[in-house]
Amino acid sequence: MASGGVSVASLWTEVNRCGQNGDYTRALKALSKILHENRDDVTALQCKIVCLIQNGSFKEALNVMNTHSKVLGSEVVFEKAYCEYRLNRVESSLKTIEAAPEQTDKLKELYGQVLYRLERYDECKSIYTDLIRNSQDEYEEERKTNLAAVVAARSQWEKTPMEDLGLPESTYELCYNTACALIGQGQLTEAFNKLQQAKELCKVSLADDSDVTEEDIESELAVIHSQMAYIMQLQGRTDEALQLYNQVIKLKPSDVGLLAVTANNIITINKDQNVFDSKKKVKLTNTLGVEYKLAKRQLQAIDFNKALLAMYTNQADQCKKLLSGLQSQNPGHPLPVLIQVAQLCREKQHSRAIELLQQFSDQNPECASGIKLTMAQLYLVQGHVTKACDVLRSIEEFKHKAGMVSALVTMYSHEEDIDCAIDVFRQAIEHYQSEQPGSAAHLGLVREAANFKLKHGRKKEAISDLEQLWKQNTNDVHTLAQLISAYSLVDTDKAKSLSKHLPSADTMSFNVDVDELENSHGATYVRKKAAKVPGESLPKEPGQTEIKKKKKKKKGKLPKNYDPKATPDPERWLPMRERSYYRGKKKGKKKEQIGKGTQGATAGASAELDASKTASSPPTSPRPGSASGSSTAAATSSAVPPRQQKPSASGATRKKVPQKKKKGGKGGW
Repeated sequence: MASGGVSVASLWTEVNRCGQNGDYTRALKALSKILHENRDDVTALQCKIVCLIQNGSFKEALNVMNTHSKVLGSEVVFEKAYCEYRLNRVESSLKTIEAAPEQTDKLKELYGQVLYRLERYDECKSIYTDLIRNSQDEYEEERKTNLAAVVAARSQWEKTPMEDLGLPESTYELCYNTACALIGQGQLTEAFNKLQQAKELCKVSLADDSDVTEEDIESELAVIHSQMAYIMQLQGRTDEALQLYNQVIKLKPSDVGLLAVTANNIITINKDQNVFDSKKKVKLTNTLGVEYKLAKRQLQAIDFNKALLAMYTNQADQCKKLLSGLQSQNPGHPLPVLIQVAQLCREKQHSRAIELLQQFSDQNPECASGIKLTMAQLYLVQGHVTKACDVLRSIEEFKHKAGMVSALVTMYSHEEDIDCAIDVFRQAIEHYQSEQPGSAAHLGLVREAANFKLKHGRKKEAISDLEQLWKQNTNDVHTLAQLISAYSLVDTDKAKSLSKHLPSADTMSFNVDVDELENSHGATYVRKKAAKVPGESLPKEPGQTEIKKKKKKKKGKLPKNYDPKATPDPERWLPMRERSYYRGKKKGKKKEQIGKGTQGATAGASAELDASKTASSPPTSPRPGSASGSSTAAATSSAVPPRQQKPSASGATRKKVPQKKKKGGKGGW
């Protein structure tokens, strides 16, 4: 008999009735009374744990299991692992599952979820494949959705080729996950079409439910819209992507991961512009719990973008603080160092930036190529072209690439160091001679080297390259002509012997209509023929010479007020402002007004005293030592990953991050 005169049997009846009605709070009150009578009642403890889990009290349920661990034993292994999983203690949950005496189906389901959160995708794929093969129940669709999410995650984060596992695309979750996998493979158009299909399936499936409102449908479509916007962003359609991202933000979805990655992608579109909007959006990436919703790559990209935003907004101390944390979390990643270098360059500390790059390059040779390219750029900014060339030539990975050879030759030519430029050609040709002899890249380098040497008067050195090219193709008339031209200054006899290989004039002639060629589009010079007037041209008689017509000289025009007796002004050819007697215009001179001027003066008297209104006097000559002229002054101006239970987020970086979506689960979680 329980306290208060209520029997234990009636309490159990109450527990059973509340459990069927979903009233777990009342069930917990009845269970507390039962446990008050028998503290170690295993059945009552198990029921209490289940009720607490159903109410979302995972921490309290875990405390009950830890307190009564001796009594419960291995009876609640699944419940304990699940509570740890929901409390984001993923490593502890993994240990609990692996220590279980028996791996039941529901424990395997949870094991797959835990492995997915730990990004151990290969093991996770094996678990779900085994569950689908050996299970037949109402949760089969959820398992297939989770398996599709694993395939998408491997494609996105590990760049693993897609596998055809025969999964259907009957639901919008499966279609969405297929689209995520296609994004990972770079098939953006196909992925966009899959998202359109997922969108239609989502509308159809939710429209059948009378309890679902339009707002609920839009909220469910938000993750699809965000992923579509991500594809638009990758395709360069940034205006359309930005509009769709802002629509998702306005909906205020409950998924913090979706909000964080959407906000991050907007920041990547803004770049160093519209920084005030970016500062507002970055707050959405700091929401509590977002670190449990996103993959490590997404969180890393968001942190990098926070540091970049701090740099663009001139928050130097905040930027350095963020970079310090990023370098400790990602010791071998080059991006934190590059951001730090960019910040130092903004502070005009180029020498310190180069030292930092050199230090990181020595410590991390596996990613030294990109670092050295940045070093070369900084040297060029400072005007140290030769040092930049030395750094570029030390990059073994790009040393013999055509683009690198072109850049080095251009820079050495700018410095007028022709010998070093030729040495670059020589090393590249030797590399291709040993690795890819006779290839298009090899022969192209040989031709460019020959042209470069001919351009700079190194005809003797160009001869060997031209001979090599001509031997590869003896029908190349252009190369043969260059070779003969080079030999003509070195060995005339050799030039004559080679000239015999030139084709004859008959074989070189072509049936070309000259008039048609001259009248064609793009002709720069057209030979014009004088039009013949009928009857105008008569045959000349023998001995008759053509009489040239004399041209009449036009008489020069004189000014209207020209006076032949007066001496012309010797400065008449100069502009008025540059003449010695020019005194400039009097500013502020107004018409004669009555009542103006000194007291007692009249307008008539002023006119008599005005020397400018008297007979003009001859202009005075410039003073000795003075110069007449004018001066002018010029002013100078200085992707959301696949779904895991609930819709997750779509991402991108400056550096962009795709998104995820995964649904499923069994056993009420």
